[in-house]
Amino acid sequence: MLKRYLLSPGPFEVPPEVLLEMAKPVFHHRTPQFKKALGEAVEGLRYVFRTEGDVFIIASSGTGAMEACVANVLEPGEKAIVVRGGKFGERWGGLCEAFGAEMVPLDVEWGHAVSPDRVSRALKEHPDTKAVYTTLCETSTGALTGVKAIGEIVGETDALLVVDGISSVGGVEFEMDSYGVDLLAVGSQKALMLPPGLAFIGVGEKAWKKIDATKGRRAYYFDLKAARKSAAKTDTPFTPAITSVMGLLKALEMIRDEGLEHVWRRHDALAEAARAGAVAMGLKLFAENPASTVTAITLPQGLDGDALTKLLRDGYGVTIAGGQSQLKGRICRIAHMGYAGPFDIVTALAALEIGLKELGHDVTLGSGVAAAERVLVSRRDDWARRS
Repeated sequence: MLKRYLLSPGPFEVPPEVLLEMAKPVFHHRTPQFKKALGEAVEGLRYVFRTEGDVFIIASSGTGAMEACVANVLEPGEKAIVVRGGKFGERWGGLCEAFGAEMVPLDVEWGHAVSPDRVSRALKEHPDTKAVYTTLCETSTGALTGVKAIGEIVGETDALLVVDGISSVGGVEFEMDSYGVDLLAVGSQKALMLPPGLAFIGVGEKAWKKIDATKGRRAYYFDLKAARKSAAKTDTPFTPAITSVMGLLKALEMIRDEGLEHVWRRHDALAEAARAGAVAMGLKLFAENPASTVTAITLPQGLDGDALTKLLRDGYGVTIAGGQSQLKGRICRIAHMGYAGPFDIVTALAALEIGLKELGHDVTLGSGVAAAERVLVSRRDDWARRS
């Protein structure tokens, strides 16, 4: 028997309480029962996003939410500044090009975050920019972007700030309204403790002005105007993923019970432990400013990173992620998001130590685990359940 641990940056392990809620019998969605659930879920998401604005739930991966944040906002030929510092920043660029926008790329070295000054200069050089697209946590590198500072800059212009918060919201400190974020895309299978299948879109007042002014119908399934019309009746324009919404309600209840600020501190403590463990093994962190939801680790030169992740998954039952694109085989990524606890970190680091040893790398067994445990002991109040 091989016991399995899912420690990848999405999907991540789902709480049993959520899975049990999703296993209950399906009911019809055009009923008072579902309207009540939908309304409560939207309010719960507002709490997590820290917004008073509109929040929509769609049956999609997070990329669907990203597409909605492009299709509803940009007309062909309109200009968008796109921060590209990883695989998912590049996805913003691909979406903008797919809808005929004129993209102004801000290319950032992978593992680094864009500086607010670069965004400011780009906006001055392109005053006709309609939207700035960036990521809060670039999942492919583990790098965290200073969205709050960027929001202050973009907020002084007519442009919208659009943020991919898919692998971060609910796990890192973030406040949509006070940070000046106009459109937010989030996915279910990360810090919100659900299986893949739901996406969430936060829409602020400034974004609505641009959406309403956009000519022609640029989307059908992802039409935010249609979503707003249905939301006025606590409904959805298309058939919702009923069982996933019920699971979402349970996940949001768990987040509220813990308290969002404590959730943020828990993620930060687990991230610190993971980083300390990697460094104690003699490894280097890849991201200059790492996020609290995923730790990217540079692997020793000459070591086959793909072989390492395959060994951990198939030999040890521990699934972490490797690198993408030019980072393929060069890094590994350990997630600590959503339903993550201290012993997930210990398990991941122990597996990484043994895997490195088996593949011929000189590592002192227990060094990473011991360093992580020291952090966990010192920060117990940040991750332990409050009485």
